Amino acid sequence: MAFHLRAKTSVGELLGNLAVVTAENPTPQELHAVFRARRAEAVTMPQGNLALINTSWFYAGSREWESVWGAGGQWAAPAEGINGVAVKATLADGVVLNGVPLDGESVAFGKGAETPTTIAFADGKTGSVIVNEEGIYGLRVWDAQSDDIQNFGGIDTYEFNPDWVIQGRFLPIEGGKAVGVAHLKDEGNAREKTIPGDIVFTRDGVEYTIAAFVEGRALMLVFSDATSGNETYSVGRFLLCAPAPDGSITLDFNRAFLPPCAFSYNFNCPIPPEQNRFPFKVEAGEKNVLAKSGALLH
Repeated sequence: MAFHLRAKTSVGELLGNLAVVTAENPTPQELHAVFRARRAEAVTMPQGNLALINTSWFYAGSREWESVWGAGGQWAAPAEGINGVAVKATLADGVVLNGVPLDGESVAFGKGAETPTTIAFADGKTGSVIVNEEGIYGLRVWDAQSDDIQNFGGIDTYEFNPDWVIQGRFLPIEGGKAVGVAHLKDEGNAREKTIPGDIVFTRDGVEYTIAAFVEGRALMLVFSDATSGNETYSVGRFLLCAPAPDGSITLDFNRAFLPPCAFSYNFNCPIPPEQNRFPFKVEAGEKNVLAKSGALLH
């Protein structure tokens, strides 16, 4: 089973086109430098991780209108069979859908829709519609001038280390396997996610079997290690990888990156499943988000 990275808003911006470098035959260090630069650009985009200032979910029945902090107008859960969020506004509310000021009622559609809705507000903020695994719709509000963006000093990162480019094996599982994954804000309740197979690798003579979830056409490993909460972000880190047709898989921990919740409290990040909690230190990849003062941003 082979996976190929598909462009997505966050992951696509994270990886970028690593072939765009000045050297004709770039070294791993040069490719890593491009990765780091594109990563810093991605989190500071108008809808990058640092720009998220609110996420509101609509659990009530349809047409139970409510205000959303940071957004104009009134918002509600969709009517049955509608894949979006209901919104009503007057011209004075400053809600703009697909470039047209809203004066009345409409529906804002998410990225999974055939034509996602672009949402803008009078004060320069923007919005986007999302849906979770339970089919609950929500509105995210983004501010390109958020306090976090203004105070962002950079991402603290380990130096590139070729020893942390590890070769492993991908073992596909017919029909996939369900793995329970808890999230920071779910009060210990686990959500079942399906993995297409196991990843096996060896470190210091010990074999590890880990789980990675489908992310576009790649796999995403959610892991923690002996640096978590000390040298690196306490919740853990992410790593994208993709099996080759022969079943081999490269785990380049130099490209381990911080989850969105490290940048904004308005994200709800997954907690690494037990098999992905390494007893050793992964001294590679991103460490923490820093403020301009050099202190931790959060």
